[in-house]
Amino acid sequence: MEPSSSERQRPRSLVIAPTYEERQTLSEFVRNLFAAAPDVELLIVDDASPDGTGLLADELARRDQRIHVLHRAGKSGLGTAYLEGFHWGLARDYELFFEMDADGSHDPAHLDSFFDALAAGAQVVLGSRAVAGGRVEGWGLGRHLLSRGGSLYARTILGSPVRDLTTGYKAFRRSVLERLDLSRIQSNGYSFQIELTYRAEQLGLKIVEVPIVFVDREVGMSKMDRSIIVEAVLRVWQLRLDAVRTRSSI
Repeated sequence: MEPSSSERQRPRSLVIAPTYEERQTLSEFVRNLFAAAPDVELLIVDDASPDGTGLLADELARRDQRIHVLHRAGKSGLGTAYLEGFHWGLARDYELFFEMDADGSHDPAHLDSFFDALAAGAQVVLGSRAVAGGRVEGWGLGRHLLSRGGSLYARTILGSPVRDLTTGYKAFRRSVLERLDLSRIQSNGYSFQIELTYRAEQLGLKIVEVPIVFVDREVGMSKMDRSIIVEAVLRVWQLRLDAVRTRSSI
């Protein structure tokens, strides 16, 4: 019988978790993460959370050498947090990179599916709420419509076959991040996830969606606001135009 991903020797892996006012959920997230994947390391990127999340992250890091912390001067956005995390990990020879939320919405129990897909040849793995077996728990009708509508809007304009373009639960091989030219990533909010996946798609990389159950956060507030939505609406068109210009110049 072929060994599962949890039984095989895994490449050096880094989970990147941006935080802003996640003090109430961070400790549980860390416990669940290492219970599911004890061999990964965690980079917490905190945007000077006023609730003391950064202090808690430092305390957790002192207790566990698998935990690292990046402190930023203020709330600078999801996209730049991940980009700084990617650069930090690339400078330290990690081979696999994961994006995860620290608010409890991304269940670390799904990580085995990510590792299995990567071991089978995937270059990018998306935790999808829109494929068979994937779903969302805890959202109201309005949030469902916003998410599904946003994903459909992006897929239609970009001509993408990816079912869940807006998911924030992802994995990348190191080689993918090196090829993406991270300096070109301009999105910072909701559209960051769309842009990252679309640019990988444009490179012809093997993208695999694995089902996840996304659970709405029980404490704290969503970071979604009108400016983030507007950025996503406009950025999708910019990505499409950039792709057209690139093809016409070849």
